[in-house]
Formats: sequence, structure tokens, C-alpha cells
Amino acid sequence: MNYKLIVTKKEDKIISALYHENNMIQVNIDDTKNMSILGNIYVGKVKNIVKNIDAAFVEITKGVMCYLSLKESTHPIFCNAKNNDKVNIGDEIIVQVSKEEVKSKAPVVTCNLNFTGKYIVLTHGKTMIGTSNKITQETERIRLKNIVSEYKTKDYGFIIRTNSSGAKEEPIRQEISTLISLYQEVRQYGIHKSPFSLIYEAPLNFICEIRDGYQTLIDEIITDHSWIYEKIQTYLSNFQKEDQNKLRMYEDPLLSLSNLYNIDNQLEKALKDKVWLKSGGNLVIQPTEALTVIDVNTSKAIRGKKKAEETYLKINLEAAKEIADQLRLRNISGIIIIDFINMEETNSKNILMKELRILLEKDPIKTTVIDMTPLNLVEVTRKKVRKPLYEQYNVRR
Repeated sequence: MNYKLIVTKKEDKIISALYHENNMIQVNIDDTKNMSILGNIYVGKVKNIVKNIDAAFVEITKGVMCYLSLKESTHPIFCNAKNNDKVNIGDEIIVQVSKEEVKSKAPVVTCNLNFTGKYIVLTHGKTMIGTSNKITQETERIRLKNIVSEYKTKDYGFIIRTNSSGAKEEPIRQEISTLISLYQEVRQYGIHKSPFSLIYEAPLNFICEIRDGYQTLIDEIITDHSWIYEKIQTYLSNFQKEDQNKLRMYEDPLLSLSNLYNIDNQLEKALKDKVWLKSGGNLVIQPTEALTVIDVNTSKAIRGKKKAEETYLKINLEAAKEIADQLRLRNISGIIIIDFINMEETNSKNILMKELRILLEKDPIKTTVIDMTPLNLVEVTRKKVRKPLYEQYNVRR
């Protein structure tokens, strides 16, 4: 399949980019001076309760205020003595960052702690056994549930990840034991820590790229930086021994790794508003404060064409494929409104919507096609996790 994860450092930024056939399909940029807090677990202090939205604001470090949904956080772990589970102002609670700060929106935290491995996620407060929808074979789902259900307790459950499909039983059991130990350590020792303490630091983003990639997806992991190489090597030797042979140190004094994979140019293209299609049409991608608007234009594609409806459908289908790629590459999330070229025939619209749904189902991040409005605008939602690429790269909008 020829998938490669390229991890390199440019000034103060670590760039981890997934390539397929020399095309960048996914990228994350970490500022070493301002590292991501996503997944970190803190002892937070409740500063305010907003009853009408059933939420609290929790300070996790000095001056960093986060949004906590009380409705969704049903099993708080308190560091101060309590006789009930009600969260009050002044309480010290263990929280995990579930969403990064996006523009003017504060980071989101939860009391339902997650500990993620390659095969399994341990979920505090959610005691069900969930299975990835991408594991479709029923016998495999049953096999995996039988393994995992032995470990479920009244305090935590598990989510079986896509990587578990076809995996041997022993690595899965070893990982579950590791996650349980980690959970118990956080719970037992975290309650004795003072407010604003960081009690669990999530793996660096480029490590998460390796952990979260589908088991058979990444063929090579290449870096040209010794510190990054050592971090990846340590992670693989401890948690993914089967993938140690994929790691390679790039050493060529004549051609940098960044230039070899054309990283700067591909990033520059991914940050532009306009994306050209092979047909001559184009997309214009414009993020706003509330949502992202994607406009599909015929541009040069319509010249000399007689069968307009067929041409519009062809361009729209090409645009749908490119939009699916761009959402992932740019990490566009939240509400997305797509203005495809207007088509008259219901059958053409149905073909387009079916194809768009198929394409977006392949996205590793949950992406949902809502519907086409009476104005022929297509509504899409994509789960917000990390910042969009233009914010990671500090591009002004």
C-alpha cells in the first residue's frame, strides 16, 4: 500500500505527515514551545457552575480555564472529601482534556477518563463494551468481546478499536493489563496531588499517529532527528514490538527529508483557500468562526460542454473526493457547508450524496453527512479533536 509516516523538525515545530504514494494525506504540527495538552489529565479546581447549561468551568493550570459538561461527566473523581457526586464550586476533581482550545473557545475537559492503547480504550465511568463499527465480521466481534469482557468492572469498561481485528489474543490481554495499571495509578495517586498538578501526560502527537494508525496501514516510519527517533524507538519497544522494524533513521547530507517529500510545498498548498480539480473546476475553502464553507465552482471545466447535467455531476463527484481528502488533510472540523454545483435531476443528487457518504465514512475521525437543504447546500459535521491545520501553523484568517 506504500503508506509512510514522515516525522521531522523545522525550527520549533515537529511535523508528522502521513504519505500515500508520495501524497500528503494527513498532517499534524506541534509547536515545541507550546505543546498540545490534548489527552492530559490534571487535578482541576472548579471555579464556576453555570446551571442553565449544566456546565462548570474548571481551572487546570494557572490561568487556563476549561469547559466541563456536567451532564456528560457522570462519574467525577474528587480529590477533596465528598459525600456525593455533585460538583460544586471549589471542588478539586481529576479531569482529562478531550478537546483543544479552538479560536475563542476554551479547551473541553471531562471526568470520564480515557486511556488509549493500540487495540483497546479503557473508559472510566462508561462500563459498556463497545466495538468499532469498522469491525464488521460478527465472529470477530464476538471473539474480541469475549476477551475484553473478562476485565470489565463497575468502574470502567472498554472500547475495542479497529486495530484489534485479527490481532492475537496475548497482545490484547497485555495491553488491557497495562491500561488497567495506568488507570489505577492515576486514580490512587492523583487524588493526593495538589490542584493544577499534571498527573498523566498524553503521548506526543507523532507517537499518537503511530498508535492510532490502522495496524496494517503504516509501512514505514521515517525521521531525520535523533531525539524523535529515540522517542519512537522507546515507544515501539514498550508497546508495539511488532512494528519496530518499520522505524528508519534518514541520513543524507545532500538532500533533507523535508525536501525529499516536498513537505513545505505540500503544506503551502494545504493552507491555500483554492484547490484546483483535474477537470478544471475548483474548490474554495473558507473557515469562519462558526463553520467552514466549501464552494464548488465549474471554472474552466464547463467550456465547450453540451450536456450540462452530466458535466455538473462529474465535477461534483470529483469535488466530493477532493473534499473528503481536504477535510482530513486540513483537519477541518465542526459544521461544514458544501455548495456543490446545482443539479436539476433528483437522481444526480442521490448519486452525489451516496458517493459523499461512502467517501467520508473512510475518515478516521467521525464525519457525518447530515442532508442536502432545499437550497442544495450539503451539511456535514466532523468531530472536533485537534486544531485545524491553519491554526497549528499559525496562519491568520
